[in-house]
Order: sequence, then C-alpha cells, then structure tokens
Amino acid sequence: MKHFLCSLLLLATAFAQNASAPPAKPQILWQKLEATIAGVDQTLDGVLGVAIEDLASGQTYFLHENEVFPQASSIKIAVLAELYHQAQQGKLKLTDLYTVQSSDLVADSDIMGGLTPGVTRITLRDLATMMVAVSDNSATNVLIDRVGMDNVNTLLDSLGLTHTRLRRKMMDLKAAGEGRENISTPREMMLLLEKLQSGKVLNAPMTEDFFRVLSTHKDSWIPRDLPPELRTANKPGALEGVRNDSGVIFVEKRPYVLCIMTTYLRNEREGEEAISKISLAAYQMFDRLARASEYGRVISPGNGTR
Repeated sequence: MKHFLCSLLLLATAFAQNASAPPAKPQILWQKLEATIAGVDQTLDGVLGVAIEDLASGQTYFLHENEVFPQASSIKIAVLAELYHQAQQGKLKLTDLYTVQSSDLVADSDIMGGLTPGVTRITLRDLATMMVAVSDNSATNVLIDRVGMDNVNTLLDSLGLTHTRLRRKMMDLKAAGEGRENISTPREMMLLLEKLQSGKVLNAPMTEDFFRVLSTHKDSWIPRDLPPELRTANKPGALEGVRNDSGVIFVEKRPYVLCIMTTYLRNEREGEEAISKISLAAYQMFDRLARASEYGRVISPGNGTR
C-alpha cells in the first residue's frame, strides 16, 4: 500500500508540473498562425491547401498537403529548375541564343508577342526571366521544348516528387480538356523549393542565380502585403477557379517556404485574398521569430532600452 501511494503521489506531481508548464512561446505563435489559416479555410468558398517550412528550424505546417492541385503557371518553377540543372550538366548554356519565331507565339505572351520574329535574338536566361517576371507563355513553351518535358519530370522523379508533373505546354487547351493538367501538391512544391534552396539540386552558383531569377519582381499574391524590400522568390499561377502561389521568403535569419493552393473557387478574387492573408500572417510570425530574443524581446535599430 505504501508503494502504491508513493506511485500515485509521483504521478500526481508529474501531471501537475506538465499541466502548469506553459507551451514554448514560439509554439504559441505557430498555434496562432494555424488558427488564422483555419479561419481562412473555413470562410473560403473553395478548397485550400497550405504547406509551410521554417528553413531555420525545419518545423512545418500542413493543411491538405497531399491533395493534388492544378498548378497553372506555378509549374514554371519546375521548368526553371530543369533549365538550370541542364546548364549545370553542360547540356546547354544560359547564354545560348534563341531567335524569336512567330510560330512560337501563344496567348498571354506580353513580351514575346512584341518582339520581331526572325530577327530578335535573346538568351535562354532572358527567356527564363520573361517566364518568371511576366509569366510569358511563349517564352515558357520555348524553354519546355529546349529542356524537354520528359526531362523535367525525370528531375522531379529523382527528387521523389511523384505527384508533381509537367504534362502539357502553356495554353494547350486540347491537352487540358483531355485531363493532361500540370499538377502538384502543397507538400511536394514545398519540398522542391526546400531542396533547391538547400543546394540539393544545384551547385552554389547555379542555386544563387536560380533564386535571383525567381526573385524577379512580379505581380503576385504572396508578396502583395509584405514589405517591398523583402526578397521573395515565388511564382503564382491562375486558371479559372484556381489561384496558387509558391515561393521562398527570405526573412533575414528566418527564411521559409510558403506554398498556398486553391481550387474549386467560386470567386477567384477570394482565392487571391486568402493567399495574401495567409502570407501576411506567416511573415508576421517569422519576422518576430527572427528579430526577438528567446523571451520575445525585440530591440529595433535606434531604439533605447528601459
């Protein structure tokens, strides 16, 4: 009986200590971010998927992370990755020249459509910049032809990303109507960006230039409400009923990957606003974690102490 009572006392003491011990303060911030995302998910008239990775700690957050979503122009991240992969292998040079052809032109090609066919010559890197900055579809299709659709998917396979697929060129409505959509999941797009950022795909110089191109300023929803000086390497995508944005946000000392996908949207504007709201909430958390002490104290430049 004495041993039994002692055991009960020890258990009660341990329970009381665990019950009174507050969760780590950074984890409370993560919980608040999760609550914000849950609120967005509840009010969005559509399907939402989210994947977040803290590149400093490895902590992640997922919502419907393994659901397959249409990627629209966000799949161009994979095309860009294979372009740099082949450049690293010596199969091509980013400075290789391409002569613009009228036969290459498709809709939503704001830059390529204004160039002179048969005369204008631009580099593959220039095409990549056009693909990222203004989502030029003709530039994208030229790059897909140059690197090969199968090679893009082989690279994805080598990284274990079996649900991420480039299955058609841009503006191929026939292929889309047949169900050959460009697809990925929030988790796999997060993993692709994490592997690229950590140097698991490209060497250091190629990695640096890859993210330099992906950081080209663009009209997109992840950075819309973030500080304009913050470096964001992302690629949005838009189709009827679909809005996506995936990228790496380079908060100093606390970079993170953010992939947000929406589909079955009744109102595309609501999908865009959902992405921007989640992005702002994630930034506000990571920015505080980056600048604060373990106790949460932040000392901004020029501020004194009390």
